[in-house]
Amino acid sequence: MRRILIIILILAALIVGAALLLPRLIPEETLRERVENAASDTLGRDVQLNGDIRLQILPVVQVRAGDARIANAEGFSSEPFAQMEEMRVSVALLPLISRQVEVQEFVLVSPAIRLETQGGRNNWTFGAAAGDAPAEPDAEGFVRRPGALSLEASFGDVRIENGAVSFADGAQTRNFNDVNLAVTLPSVDEEMRLTGSFDADGRPMNFDARLGSLRAFFEGAQTPLSLALDGPLADLSFDGQIEEGEAIAFGGDVDMDIPIRALARYLGAELPDGDVFRRFQADGRLAGSASRISLSGADIRFDDIRVRSPQALTLLLDGPRPAVTGALTTADLDLTPYIPADEASAASPESPGVAPWSDEPMDFAPLRLIDADLTIAADRFKARDVEATDVVITAELINGRLVANLTGFDLYGGRGQVNAVVNARRATPSYSFVADVDNLEALPFLAAAAGFDRLSGLGGVRLDLAATGASPAAIMNSLGGEGDFSFADGAIVGVNLAQVIRTVQDAITTGQLPAGFSEQQQTDFTSLGGSFTVQNGRVQNLDLAMLSPLIRVAGEGTVDLAGQSIEYRLTPRAVSSLSGQGGEIDLQGVGVPILLRGDFNNVSAGIDFPTLVRDLARAQAAGALTDQLPGGLGDIIGGVLGRGSDDQADDDADDDPGQRLLRGLLDRARERDRDEDEDNGGEAEDDNGGDGGG
Repeated sequence: MRRILIIILILAALIVGAALLLPRLIPEETLRERVENAASDTLGRDVQLNGDIRLQILPVVQVRAGDARIANAEGFSSEPFAQMEEMRVSVALLPLISRQVEVQEFVLVSPAIRLETQGGRNNWTFGAAAGDAPAEPDAEGFVRRPGALSLEASFGDVRIENGAVSFADGAQTRNFNDVNLAVTLPSVDEEMRLTGSFDADGRPMNFDARLGSLRAFFEGAQTPLSLALDGPLADLSFDGQIEEGEAIAFGGDVDMDIPIRALARYLGAELPDGDVFRRFQADGRLAGSASRISLSGADIRFDDIRVRSPQALTLLLDGPRPAVTGALTTADLDLTPYIPADEASAASPESPGVAPWSDEPMDFAPLRLIDADLTIAADRFKARDVEATDVVITAELINGRLVANLTGFDLYGGRGQVNAVVNARRATPSYSFVADVDNLEALPFLAAAAGFDRLSGLGGVRLDLAATGASPAAIMNSLGGEGDFSFADGAIVGVNLAQVIRTVQDAITTGQLPAGFSEQQQTDFTSLGGSFTVQNGRVQNLDLAMLSPLIRVAGEGTVDLAGQSIEYRLTPRAVSSLSGQGGEIDLQGVGVPILLRGDFNNVSAGIDFPTLVRDLARAQAAGALTDQLPGGLGDIIGGVLGRGSDDQADDDADDDPGQRLLRGLLDRARERDRDEDEDNGGEAEDDNGGDGGG
């Protein structure tokens, strides 16, 4: 027995001695070559160990390698895919005999990993040697199933020191520096914890992740999971579990707070200036996988907008851009802060009025950051000064093209359909706007939409407009389309057209505007309507028609939105006698042409006196001939005179015998009127005298 023990001890000593001496007996270059070849065959990339390499078997199996490099994939940059100053791996020897892995040390010192994508390829897919065709991926991939992790393992000192990770996609590069990671894993059946920090382009971030059991995760059991990330780019916490099953899926409660501007800047997108795109906050139930995440029962806050998600709000991550789908409800949706501001066109206290359109390009970069397919229901909706209630909006955003449809709303009493498109896919954005609204209250709507408070009534508006351009000035200069409008039982504020007609004779004498123009005056109408076309920012209307009990109004002209000027003619006509209502003559059928001219900050109103005098002369001449010529001849000639052409009014009266005849007839008619007035005046005096004498 004693002899057997001695033999065993001698054999053990020989094994230990061999284990101690063997690493020293193997030449370093031979060891280096063997390790490099094995690693290169496994990864399909050239692996180089340029520094010292050491192998130790007792008391632990340990490998140390300095200046290790893994070559980049063919077609990518010449920089190595990965390199590190030193790698140290130590595994306890005796537990290996019973298939237990006890990693006492796994340390990567100053590793640098460079991730790249281009042309649909990436440089982190391993397995094929350089120049070989890419290997077909495993159709099944990693599957969580019982027995997937059969070994026993524990980790001691596992960490990454001062690492760096970069990601480049050909357009931009994102860097993670000062990467430090520590892993705690007492055994594969106990909680695994990863803690660490990294610097994202100067923004220090900290993280803490816990997994209930590594074995449970590999074998498809439900496994507790918690994550925490905090720093300048995000504050995020998740408390849930990896769900049971073969695929990797998760679910749990999430609370996130993301500073949008900081994250967008890190991702390479500069957002427009202003007090917008500040913060995104959400809490609710989060579930999903690596390619799909859904948030349900959520309270969401985007800047000052608070919304709820009655159904799941889904984020898809497997497309060219993140894509959001779902439905949202909110009490108050104010989009005013997000409408590109036209600062140069805004009036200032020092320079009141309408300023020229700005040539400053508007920034539509946010439309290209994400795709969306959303339905939004808002109790109150606001866009600048326009407000609507009970609004239902469907919005589709794909690669910078936004299509918004308002399928339900109450807009100042009006209901209808609105479709708006902003297409920012190209360098020169394009726009379209189609609206059809009925039962609209004109006064509050026009006051809010255009600052115009001169028209009241109930009616409808139809618009079909399109434009292109990167700046407000370019948009207005390219604006085109058509539309029409119709209002009933309203009023035009600022003018009493009946009063204008009644006092027009005084205006002819003085050359001034007739009475009836003031803020306190208005013209009631039973109907007002017309159509218009738009070309290069010029709105042309040729068929304005307004009806009221006493007058009819026709209108035509141009409003140059691009040039901010107006050239418009209104022609009110009396359709019944206004004599005895303040007028001195019967102006039935006579039009009083009113001209509106000037730029938006200096619109003047005036009377077209030459046309007015011509029409009055024709009307009086027609009346005189009717009275003085026999039979129906006077009516016929009078009607002809009343329908004289505009060209005749431009002839020189001194050289035209017909005009001299017309003037003579008018003089005779005026003398007759004066004689009748004198006779009536004398009778009145006699009557008054008689009454006084009595």
